[in-house]
Amino acid sequence: MEDKTKYIFVTGGVLSSLGKGLASAAIGALLESRGLTVTLQKLDPYINVDPGTMNPFQHGEVFVTDDGSETDLDLGHYERFTHAKLGQDNNFTTGQIYHSVISKERRGDYLGGTIQVIPHITDEIKKSIRLAANGVDIVIVEIGGTIGDIESLPFLEAIRQFQADVGKDNALYIHLTLVPYIGTAGEVKTKPTQHSVKELRSIGIQPDILLCRTDRYLSKEIKSKIGLFCNVGIDAVVTAKDVDCIYEVPLVFHKEGLDNKIVELLKIWTRSPRLEAWAELVQRIQNAQESVTIAIVGKYVDLTESYKSLNEALYHGGAVNDCNVNLVFVDSEKIEDGTCSDMLAEADGVLVPGGFGTRGIEGKICSASYARENKIPYFGICLGMQIAVIEFARNVAGMAQANSSEFNELTSDPVIYLMLEWYDERTGSTQRRDESSDKGATMRLGAYPCRLEKDTFAYKAYGEENISERHRHRYEFNNDFKAQLVEAGLVVSGTSPTGDLVEIIEIKDHPWFLGCQFHPEFKSRPMDPHPLFRDFIKAALEFKKGRVR
Repeated sequence: MEDKTKYIFVTGGVLSSLGKGLASAAIGALLESRGLTVTLQKLDPYINVDPGTMNPFQHGEVFVTDDGSETDLDLGHYERFTHAKLGQDNNFTTGQIYHSVISKERRGDYLGGTIQVIPHITDEIKKSIRLAANGVDIVIVEIGGTIGDIESLPFLEAIRQFQADVGKDNALYIHLTLVPYIGTAGEVKTKPTQHSVKELRSIGIQPDILLCRTDRYLSKEIKSKIGLFCNVGIDAVVTAKDVDCIYEVPLVFHKEGLDNKIVELLKIWTRSPRLEAWAELVQRIQNAQESVTIAIVGKYVDLTESYKSLNEALYHGGAVNDCNVNLVFVDSEKIEDGTCSDMLAEADGVLVPGGFGTRGIEGKICSASYARENKIPYFGICLGMQIAVIEFARNVAGMAQANSSEFNELTSDPVIYLMLEWYDERTGSTQRRDESSDKGATMRLGAYPCRLEKDTFAYKAYGEENISERHRHRYEFNNDFKAQLVEAGLVVSGTSPTGDLVEIIEIKDHPWFLGCQFHPEFKSRPMDPHPLFRDFIKAALEFKKGRVR
């Protein structure tokens, strides 16, 4: 059967953090608005097998898919902007590619041949690209890194070959580059873009479309100059203008004619784009009548990319409540018993996100205590749920030494402990771990079902008894202490279907206090905000109004 899927390869030049992931996601949204089916893939040049063990300060957030893959944060952008359901075939790294090739060599698959970057590594990369297709109309492939990096050369060679394999009508190259405005000169400069394209062409890739990241719309004269020196038509030079709201990017790209140019080059017939929902979303965000301040208490606060999906989910919750969300990042290491009230005084809601390790733990516990005692809406996610349990055990249930065995292996009251086994509904098998297990890909990962109790914050939010959420943890609520904590007033509002694992906890006599072991931020979408974030922001707004009165 003929493969009718077409491919778009997105590369970046000049410098990192220009927004290739966001640009790729916005392209996906545009093509979906024209009635096409899309999926997206990220090819990362680093040698790690996946980002699961990487420090968030270096790599940012680890995004978890339904199938349990630990992936690059750009996959979060892809899922938020499109309807694509992503998994392990949507993110490949140099580590994975080389691991696969070396494993084949060890098995003798190459019949004694000499293994080389070309063709063996490049063939493996091309095979990985095809895995993502799965019958969709368009596959958008983002190449990580920046043109000129030595690590990305095999990927660039592979996509150069790929167009030759499938034909020019079935694959195109989009290059994101920088066109800076120099204030002292009073003009934009095209030279960085010229050099970036020159570097790309030197390895055999002629970009079909240029996305020019800049702070203003480019004039026809500037576009003409870029097109002349970079060997593209003026209609293929697209302004990728800075925006206040990232969900405006598809609208800016459409205004610049990007989607028209893509379907023209790929020779696709589509309907006119339907972007009304995106325009309405942007208008709702920009014209919100209310605002709330949410304190995010964590230890990665100096790099907000560490909480990318979390931040966006909070904004989604604000949009549906006609409310701007102001995020205040609070370093948990700087919180002490005497300073908690000062650092959280302006917060209308307190959120403690996921994390690992002992650093800053007592500050997070202090924050949970402050929110509980002062009736401030509290949302604990993964570690944040565990923090809430520890705080409640210490200060309400009378277990002064309560802790997690992650932080104190000798604690007399390990209300949170290392999971040694759990049932995996996806594979129908029992997973087992211990202290000696490898760190990589050994947590409870991916989507698992959860059963909710009625008459709880959780049930009110979801409106149904059975849900599915994505997980990423190896420590869990210790059921040996469940009865004692419930008797003291803790509410267990969500569990695994068998009741073995506690998924959600709440506190009675509080406006909104909820902790969940899973990561709801991974499933929040701008057009479909996650119900827990929706209700958390609603509670924060009500708290603010009550405080003003």
